[in-house]
Amino acid sequence: MPELVYVEPKAMEYPLGKKLIDRFKDMDVEIRETTSHNQVRNLPGDNHFQKYRMAKSTLVVGLRKTLKFDTSKPSAEYAIPLATGCMGHCHYCYLQTTMGSKPYIRTYVNVEEVLEQAEKYMAERAPEITRFEASCTSDIVGIDHLTHSLKHAIEYFGESEYGKLRFVTKFAHVDHLLDAKHNGKTRFRFSINDDYVIKYFEPGTSKLDERLEAARKIAEADYPLGFIVAPIYLHDGWKEGYAEMFEKLDNQIPEFARKDLTFEFIQHRFTQPAKRTIEQNYPMTKLELDETKRKKKFGKYGISKFVYKDEEQEEMKNKMQEYLQRHFPTAKFEYFT
Repeated sequence: MPELVYVEPKAMEYPLGKKLIDRFKDMDVEIRETTSHNQVRNLPGDNHFQKYRMAKSTLVVGLRKTLKFDTSKPSAEYAIPLATGCMGHCHYCYLQTTMGSKPYIRTYVNVEEVLEQAEKYMAERAPEITRFEASCTSDIVGIDHLTHSLKHAIEYFGESEYGKLRFVTKFAHVDHLLDAKHNGKTRFRFSINDDYVIKYFEPGTSKLDERLEAARKIAEADYPLGFIVAPIYLHDGWKEGYAEMFEKLDNQIPEFARKDLTFEFIQHRFTQPAKRTIEQNYPMTKLELDETKRKKKFGKYGISKFVYKDEEQEEMKNKMQEYLQRHFPTAKFEYFT
């Protein structure tokens, strides 16, 4: 729930914008006008630390002006922009750098225009299926209890012939999505981790048991289900921690949901700009960011990142696949990266 809301004037020309602002007025949330999200400045706080935390509790209600979708490999063909930013405080998150000096959350009220653009992308690729990823720039489940933009998109793709939707969340606030008419065309994924990583590096998100309980509800609502174990992080007792995580998961997921279950494994990585931002925003973090203990890897755009060394990656991948085979032998393993 935001502590501060900014609204772009044009957002009030859309039903969702008016509905949101009326709701926040009824709740006595402070509302300010802004010509553009780029003009959001002077957030309350005496220093960077306080202003950053206030930004994470600030929602900008505006329009998505750029309707060209980014690609989203390997999980989907395109990223569909319904929101930007996240209220969680995950120390390692890549949004630390992509959001830069604007860590506030933005929700877009011109959802129909975004979906019309998705329709064009589907038409270009038809009769091939086009997958859209809704969580590249946000954890949209964390705000959808307010906006219902995600629910609208789920039902839109449920009626589509050639489209599928997918997203991932660390939040357990899924009850309003249980009755959505998804028609099996939305894969609902949960990001999970062991208790150590969630406790020390994922403040402001739902606890593991809460996520697993939400996953059980989603399975019972007949959504295709998936899990991203990310970031896989090597800490003292990591093997035991992840073993316990898989055991808890095994206890929650009903048998009928296992016929179409996916897993993605992503190791912890960081860039030098991310390291600087993380250390500024979370100066007391326990996150290990020592480049000398890592392997330098170059991405397709020439940007370097630091991943685990080859032998550590191999042990990590083998151990995760061992747990997966033990508990979910029929699940689809999509990738390790």
